[in-house]
Amino acid sequence: MNIGIVGDTHNNLKNISKICEIFNKERVDLVIHTGDITLPKSLLAFQKLNSEMIGVFGNNDIDEKEDLIKASKNFKCLLKEEPCFLNLKGKKICIVHHPELINEDLILRSDIIFHGHTHRYRNEIIEETIIFNPGECAGFLNGKNQIGILDLVNLVPRIINF
Repeated sequence: MNIGIVGDTHNNLKNISKICEIFNKERVDLVIHTGDITLPKSLLAFQKLNSEMIGVFGNNDIDEKEDLIKASKNFKCLLKEEPCFLNLKGKKICIVHHPELINEDLILRSDIIFHGHTHRYRNEIIEETIIFNPGECAGFLNGKNQIGILDLVNLVPRIINF
């Protein structure tokens, strides 16, 4: 099972379109969004995905939360509060927006933790738990956009730059 990981898209519709194109080409089974979608129109741009999307709310989603939830009902999208826990193919996955929520308890309860917020790449192992943030994809850092893909079999995250 391949998971696409993206976060902090911050209403960049051009990048969201490219992200959907890449994830569809890579045939990901699920996309995880680590928060800061920001506006419902941006969330609706993810309708181009050929897979389901699960995400958490980021700090920039709070004012639009109700409308984001409404927009999520237009396609295979589930938005949750952080931390969000999933069990996929026997792997315990935690999704948060804010990395400061990652503590010993979350690490012990998870095989993989995905986070956003910092716009910085992170691929770290703490206590056998993978902590991963693919980095920037909002277009703030010109030429530095990247998303991640994780194969739940080999558990080696990879980055795709665009």
